[in-house]
Order: sequence, then structure tokens, then C-alpha cells
Amino acid sequence: MTDSASQTPAPAQEQTASGWQFLKHHLREYGILIALVVIMAFFQVATGGILLKPVNLTNLVLQNSYIVIMAVGMLLVIVCGHIDLSVGSVLGFIGALAAVMIVNWDLHWLIAAVLCLAAGAAIGAAQGFWVAYLRIPSFIVTLAGMLVFKGLTLWLLAGQSVGPFPPEFRLIASGFVPDIFNGDSLNLLSLIVGIFVASLLLWLSVRTRARQSAAGAETEPFALFAGRNALIFGALVYMSWLMADFRGLPNVFIVMALLIAVYSLLTSRTTFGRRIYAIGGNEKAASLSGINSQRLTFLTFANMGMLAALAGLVFAARLNTATPKAGVAFELDVIAAVFIGGASMSGGVGTVVGAVIGAFIMGVMNNGMSILGIGIDWQQVIKGLVLLAAVIFDVLNKQKG
Repeated sequence: MTDSASQTPAPAQEQTASGWQFLKHHLREYGILIALVVIMAFFQVATGGILLKPVNLTNLVLQNSYIVIMAVGMLLVIVCGHIDLSVGSVLGFIGALAAVMIVNWDLHWLIAAVLCLAAGAAIGAAQGFWVAYLRIPSFIVTLAGMLVFKGLTLWLLAGQSVGPFPPEFRLIASGFVPDIFNGDSLNLLSLIVGIFVASLLLWLSVRTRARQSAAGAETEPFALFAGRNALIFGALVYMSWLMADFRGLPNVFIVMALLIAVYSLLTSRTTFGRRIYAIGGNEKAASLSGINSQRLTFLTFANMGMLAALAGLVFAARLNTATPKAGVAFELDVIAAVFIGGASMSGGVGTVVGAVIGAFIMGVMNNGMSILGIGIDWQQVIKGLVLLAAVIFDVLNKQKG
């Protein structure tokens, strides 16, 4: 009796120890989520509640939409072990191309948008060809691309801004999902969609955990699992309610949500996604196992070009004009978002959700510091230090592992 009684506390102690051990080994994933919550809480208090006002929250989504869109593509490039410095210039060039076709040539905006996406994919494919098949370092190829497309943007616009765009095209970035329920004070459709998405994510998370337990795989300790999912569910519902209290969900928010869902499934549930991670982890071993690393690298850059083109259309629609300086230094924010979101410099590590969280960390910092009246000079200093801290954390975490 005494032996059995003395052994009863052991499982609880082992569970606690395993919980801390699990948290330690997955500190990267939990760290960025905690960082986003802490940063938002800090600026919410520091700005006197302005940060999470419905109008400001909607502006925060609109202002960072193109960064989020490009961060999704940049994640795949970095996971594959490469970098793309040309995305900001490609964004500006595609915006200029759209302006010339729609405004100067009177081409229908939908046809122009399709042609712009095809042009972006072709640009990415051209750069991917040099990187994948001729083994030229991606840093050099995309640095050249950055300079080339900056120059082409200036040439295409003749150094002047071109606009305005038709109202239908502007709805891409400035339109909102209409409320079919005709709510008096709330956009009920947006609120219902937000609750549905939050519930769907919770259900998928529970189902995944159940499958892992049935297969005998390592599962997240229940306390961490419950806390993380409760935080995500509550945050999504609260944000949906805040935006429903203003004008509802922006059209570009729906575009972002679809991209995040599709690319999350692509990276975690498909052979294509697993092979990209394998290439980034060890390209030689991946090639020896039969993976066509050249073709996948080529497709990764083509995909990046297409998403940069989509971001260019969104940015041009938001500004209602194409300017020669569009996209300047955007590549730095995109790359910083991916690294802050947990991607590794050496490739093979990172998630789509992490990249999106990293983008919103950058966006919240930009927005919060602007509200507080912090100058652009100190904003750049602070963002640089945050990026450096994220990279240092990645290096130290890898050394401990």
C-alpha cells in the first residue's frame, strides 16, 4: 500500500516536467505568439486604448496587407534556403504596369490584374531559373532584380505618378464585405464569419491532437494546448467584433485569410511542402532521396513573384495611384517579418502562421510608434534591434539544440 501511495505523485511530476520540456523545445513557436500579445498590450496601454479601436484595427490590417501577402511567399523562399531582395521593386513595377494598362490604355481592370499576376510569376521564374539551374546565389540575382525593376518602374511611369484607378479596382484594397443581414450597429456577417473561422480553427486543432494521440505521437501538454487555443479563439472573435463594429471585414482581409489557409495546408499537409523543408534542411540529402531540388526552387521563386505582383495590385489600389517610389524598402519589412516569425537563416525551419504573426508584430510596432509620435529615425532603430534580437535568439536556440 505504501509503495503504491508513494508512487502516485510521480505521473503528475513527470507531466509537469514534460510540460516545461515541451515548452523549452518549442520556445520559438510560443515565443512569437507571446511577443505579439505583449507588444499589443503594451501599445494598447501606452496609446490610451487607441491601438485596438475599430477604426485603427481596420487600418492596421489594410496597412499591412501587402506585407503579409509577400511574407507568405518569402517564407517558402527562406525555408528553401534562399532570399529574395527584389520583392519591393517587383511590387512597385507591377503597380506601375497595372496603372499604365488600366489608366493609359483603358484596359479592363480584371484583365490587367490577370496579366500583372502572370508578369509577376514570369519575373519570379526568370530569377528562379538563374538561382535553381545556374546556381547563382539568390542574394546576387535578386539584388540585381531589385535594381533592374526600380529602373523599369521609373521608365514605365516616366518619373510621374499615374492614376486614379476605377472604383471597382480600388475595392480590392478599400472595399468591405457587405452585410447581407443588415445589422443596425454591427456588421453581423463579418461577426458570424469571424466566429465561424475561430470555431473551425479550434475544431481542426482538437482533431489534430486527437489523431496524434491515437497514433502515439508526441502531443502538446493539455494546459499549453488549452491556453494557446483559448487565446487564439478569443483574439479572433474579439477582433471580428471590433471590425464588425466599424465597417466589417475588409475585402483584402478575406484575400489574406485564404492565402494563409492555402499555404498553411500546402506547407504542412502536402508532399510539395515537405520537400521544400527537406531542401532547406539538407539539399544534398534531399537530392539523393530523389527530390528535384532545382524544380522546387524554381517554383518557389515563381510563386514569390506572383505574390509580389498581388501585393503590388493591393498597394496600388490602396494608394489609388502608381508612384515611382512605391515598394521602396518593403523587402526589408517582409524579410524581417519572416525571421521575427521564427524562420531560420539556414533554411528548413518556419511556418506560414509564424510569418504572418511576424508581419503583424512589425505592423503593430509601426502603428503604435506612429501614434506615440516616435520619429521615423527611432522607428527604424527599434525595428532593427528587434530583428537582430530575433536572429540572435535563432542562433542561440540552435546551439542549445
